[in-house]
Amino acid sequence: MTLSLESRELEVATRGRGLVDVTAEVQAFVRDSKLRHGLVTVFVHHTSASLLITENADPEVHRDLERLFHRLAPDGDPLFRHDAEGPDDMPAHVRSALTQTSLSIPVQAGRCALGTWQGIYLWEHRHAGHRRRLTLTLIGS
Repeated sequence: MTLSLESRELEVATRGRGLVDVTAEVQAFVRDSKLRHGLVTVFVHHTSASLLITENADPEVHRDLERLFHRLAPDGDPLFRHDAEGPDDMPAHVRSALTQTSLSIPVQAGRCALGTWQGIYLWEHRHAGHRRRLTLTLIGS
């Protein structure tokens, strides 16, 4: 069996703190590759944003995650000394460190093998919107 490798950069505009669904973009990359089976990785090139596979049906899940992370790493917490870019700077780094900067997703029959209620999300941890860079890499046959 010969393995092939495909890679693509994806730029995602965020509107500030919250989850951005990138499932369709990742699925399109997999579909366009013409590879049927393998593994796709998604990597975010930033220290104040992360990646998450989570519920894609009930938006309350996303709000609950935000509430939990607000409790774990509140903006302006006096514990944090690093605040060069504002009171959400260090909390954004903590949120990123507690989640993931890379995801690995199996590919079966030319599609990401996600569960029924799963979506792939970029999680912006800063209050201001940013342009975030993702690298998608697919290895397979």
